[in-house]
Amino acid sequence: MELSAFEYNTIQKESQAQFRDRGSKFLAFAYPIKNEEEAKIKLKNLKAEHPKANHYCFAYRIGLDGNRFRASDDGEPSGSAGRPILGQIDSAGLTSVLVVVVRYFGGTLLGVPGLIQAYKTATEAALAASEKITRPLERPANLEFDYTMMGDVMTLIKQTEGSILKQDLQLFCRMEVSVPLKNWATFETGISDWHQVKMTVHE
Repeated sequence: MELSAFEYNTIQKESQAQFRDRGSKFLAFAYPIKNEEEAKIKLKNLKAEHPKANHYCFAYRIGLDGNRFRASDDGEPSGSAGRPILGQIDSAGLTSVLVVVVRYFGGTLLGVPGLIQAYKTATEAALAASEKITRPLERPANLEFDYTMMGDVMTLIKQTEGSILKQDLQLFCRMEVSVPLKNWATFETGISDWHQVKMTVHE
């Protein structure tokens, strides 16, 4: 099915796979993520879970502008790990995805071609282990308003299929929301009609 301008493909949930070559073990972990901070946390947790591993190579791509990505060889020869991992994410047509491949060295050097193949194969297997899903692109925003506007704000969020990420509901309310891009114009117009509601948009 062809994607619209308001959708993207990612993986449904965390998945993993394993690849072995000449004694070395490559453990690949794939995660759906929303931002770079999530990627850092996942990587930190994996390092804690596998403290004796030799390398923690990874790549991620976020968003659709093509500019939010990173690939790390983590001590492997340049271009032998991070780029092959990222290449598999791109080949699958996915974004908002992180793949970390944890390597335990088996004593035999694989050479750059062998490493490229190992990281590529492990990543491909991990991505294949998770169902691919299509999600709507969303735009986050912060809202600030008097409690008397609560009913109107909640109705607008529901009408535009938005979701509430955080909220602090007192006499003066603060709310972080995320609204599908396809409904953003309707949401923005609705908010702008209320002078009592202040909105800050995060691009």
